[in-house]
Amino acid sequence: MGEKRTVLRTKVGIVGGGPAGLMLSHLLGQAGIESIVVEKRDHETIRTTHRAGILEHGSVRMLTEGGVSDRVLRDGYRHDGIDLRFGGESHRVDFQELVGESVWLYPQNEVFVDLAAARERDGGDVRYAVTDTEVLDQATDRPKIRFTDDQGADYEVHCDILVGADGSQGICRRSIPADVRNDHFIEYPFAWFGILTEAPPSAPELIYANSDHGFALISQRSDTVQRMYFQSDPNENPDDWSEDRIWDELQRRVDGPDGFELKRGPIFDKTVLKFRSYVCEPMRYGNMFLAGDAGHTVPPTGAKGLNLALADVSVLFQAIESFYASGSRDLLDGYSDKALQRVWRAQNFSYWMTSMLHTRPDASAFERRRALGELSGVVASRHGQAYLAEAYTGWPHA
Repeated sequence: MGEKRTVLRTKVGIVGGGPAGLMLSHLLGQAGIESIVVEKRDHETIRTTHRAGILEHGSVRMLTEGGVSDRVLRDGYRHDGIDLRFGGESHRVDFQELVGESVWLYPQNEVFVDLAAARERDGGDVRYAVTDTEVLDQATDRPKIRFTDDQGADYEVHCDILVGADGSQGICRRSIPADVRNDHFIEYPFAWFGILTEAPPSAPELIYANSDHGFALISQRSDTVQRMYFQSDPNENPDDWSEDRIWDELQRRVDGPDGFELKRGPIFDKTVLKFRSYVCEPMRYGNMFLAGDAGHTVPPTGAKGLNLALADVSVLFQAIESFYASGSRDLLDGYSDKALQRVWRAQNFSYWMTSMLHTRPDASAFERRRALGELSGVVASRHGQAYLAEAYTGWPHA
């Protein structure tokens, strides 16, 4: 690292060029507020990292009405419900009929592609493949970001507001002193064994299955590639599982008297996804504000991760825009409390869906029967189904 650093000045410095950081930069740019985004990964790595993607209606509106792209409507898949399958029978929860909303199947890396293209189109300052990133002076009125770019040049960004959108393993949250940060988290005693397969969809919508053998999710990715998961031990080694063994395990978790059969194909990706719920409170330190996975993570059962990040951005953008328009810091000062209201609602929904659909390894017969009673109660009640539909499709954005 050289001794000489080039100083860059901007209004908002953003660490993290995933969907949260890029969406915030996009909204700021549309409002005439300059920003600089730094991201440690290169564009191609992010573009080709396969992540699931169920977008709430509010997230879709941010992309389409916010001027990013309408590709989600052209290339995504609108889903008007899900199936809850237990006791070998499927029970459809009809989102449109219950709450008048839908979700869209649209992978997270495609959201990144749209946002990155919009930032390039609009002349946004996004720097990929940076190294040695540091954040400094967060509690002052001139926070800073230091980094080395992909050509080896050293920079220091001076900004009014610093945003940590650098994910659960990022530097921003860890830079908050331990005595001013409350870490709330739980570790789940199971994981998801996930596959990508070249096959047609097994069903028109997602299937969430609770079986005597454990949970399974029959998801989708496209007309020719499908994503599926089954509950497993967190220490499971994917290499120990042959394709036949994986398919047999998935099938027995959705077996039932209706004879439902999965459509099989070659498996080209296997992974084990551990479960953790986490919230950093507050989501702010001085003039540094956390958004997305930097401030919270949820298990994927409720499809809330990316949507929660974009909801954070919606609240934070309004606060930043208000600050530059009026000079008032009221919305900035209220950002953490306002964002956390939705975060904790989403944590509750994700925890509820996870505990209702999964079977802990040490679960007693009583606990197993109780969970089935809960599922029966949900599908038997219009109000129960409506709660699930409202939470799954997403609450209104701030």
